[in-house]
Amino acid sequence: MPRLPLIATLAIWLALAGCGSDGEEPQEPASPVPGGADPAAVEVIEDWSSTLRAGDVEGAAELFAIPSEAQNGPTHIEISDRADAVSFNESLPCGAKLERAVDHAGVVIATFRLTERPGPGRCGAGTGELARTAFRIAGGEIVEWLRVPTSTEPSPPADVV
Repeated sequence: MPRLPLIATLAIWLALAGCGSDGEEPQEPASPVPGGADPAAVEVIEDWSSTLRAGDVEGAAELFAIPSEAQNGPTHIEISDRADAVSFNESLPCGAKLERAVDHAGVVIATFRLTERPGPGRCGAGTGELARTAFRIAGGEIVEWLRVPTSTEPSPPADVV
């Protein structure tokens, strides 16, 4: 009779060893940024916001496609060369920390927490506030940057936590 406990123990051990495994390698999380947006697009947006937050407007400009477009409130900018992209990034007085990114109607709506940053302008009273921007990313570059109201963030799909 001593074999029965050994067989039971072995069966339990084998069952536990297989829990949660379908024979495939575990997958990495889609993105470290909540919201479920396309990880490749989130990476570009995160690179842009981190670079700008560090005060590197030229580095942030490198992430814009030529040509591309930007609209910050009523100001619409056609970015036709690198100098236009640098000027646009210089015009933003705040840095930004990416907090959430949601796919919506062909763009990624990114929610940022505004920060001070080195370089021109001061964020001032905006520091700590939320801002949202719709990004269209293609080929690893920003092709459209559009400020959107903070009150209109789309809900993530039901299957995104």
